[in-house]
Amino acid sequence: MRRIFRLPEEDESYLDSLGLPWETIQDGGHRWLLIQDHSVPAGYNVEKTTVAIRIEGGYPPGMLDMVYFFPTIGRGDGKPIHSPAAQAIDGRTFQRWSRHYSWRDGIDTLGTHHQRIKGWLEAELKRD
Repeated sequence: MRRIFRLPEEDESYLDSLGLPWETIQDGGHRWLLIQDHSVPAGYNVEKTTVAIRIEGGYPPGMLDMVYFFPTIGRGDGKPIHSPAAQAIDGRTFQRWSRHYSWRDGIDTLGTHHQRIKGWLEAELKRD
């Protein structure tokens, strides 16, 4: 796994606790965290995906925002995903989910962002 840049120790410990392969890369002028083999809740058309998170230049303490998936995921019931867009990362086309929230400086971390991502996956299945 590539580790082109380091994350704060707290973030790397959190990622290691997931038991999933992860790497940090630089692509298209941006820094990216890629979490491989990430489980997707039942109700989607795939069981696992790669989760990409853009690590902004100001992080930390600057905020993290949105999430990107490869392969793209869809709802098993055929209903469309809210606000997707395509994003090239590392030679692959990821599906960007545009989800925003108020970052709590000094509270939010990569771990809390990841928990929000898992919540977004669950909430999308409940959306009409």
